[in-house]
Amino acid sequence: MATKILDGRELAGFIKERQAHQVKALRSLKKFPKLVIIRDSDNPVITKYVELKKHYGEDIGVEVVDLFVKEPSLEKLKSAVKEASDDISVSGIIVQLPLTNPDWTEEVVNEIVPEKDVDGLANYDGREEKRVFDSATATAINWLLAGHNIELFDKKIAIVGRGKLVGAPLIRMWTNSGFSVEVFHRGSDFSGLKKFDVIVTATGNPHLILNEMVRPGTVVVDAGTASEDGMLVGDISDEIRERTDLSAITPKVGGVGPLTVSVLFEDVLKSCENN
Repeated sequence: MATKILDGRELAGFIKERQAHQVKALRSLKKFPKLVIIRDSDNPVITKYVELKKHYGEDIGVEVVDLFVKEPSLEKLKSAVKEASDDISVSGIIVQLPLTNPDWTEEVVNEIVPEKDVDGLANYDGREEKRVFDSATATAINWLLAGHNIELFDKKIAIVGRGKLVGAPLIRMWTNSGFSVEVFHRGSDFSGLKKFDVIVTATGNPHLILNEMVRPGTVVVDAGTASEDGMLVGDISDEIRERTDLSAITPKVGGVGPLTVSVLFEDVLKSCENN
């Protein structure tokens, strides 16, 4: 049997075409979607992600502002987010992670008002505000699997990593949907992954998932990203990608990533439409 490739680019292309028409409709109503990206690093990987979003915005007619905070501090970043939150012309805000000081992340992201938190990363627990959007990457994984007709209700699912960007929101989303989910994290016995039908990994630890940990017929979604020798790499070993006995696997490039950008702009358009 041949392993199905879970390519997100074709799906993203269809979504992008629809969004371009949606932007035209919004503009006819005098509504102009605008995304502000706040970052404090010019790391090449971060710059690449920002450029991808800028190009996507240009293609569908959404204004994208790349706000680079030089000589960053916690207060400078919070102030930038608050200013964008208060600006009625802004439809969506994302903080491009990681920040130069990861300890600032929670405070900075939590400054985003819910209706503009298009990345779905702020924590509104215990606050009057209520979450409007789910995690963009977690939603993108849902879209990717649904787009390739992969059913989850009857599957044993392993999620590797419980980070703020992917793992934690995906655990919450799938548990609430009644799926059978087990979480693996640092210190877990990864040999236990062989028992699962679906493995989603998002740790940012290159080559963490080894060939012998994955049984034939498994669906593998690699949403981990890290920089290694100037190249973007995922969590799974190269041997896994070469296998032909898996049910499905994301490609090295063009799996979850393109759909994550599509989800971001989907949320920007919803925000513009509703406000």
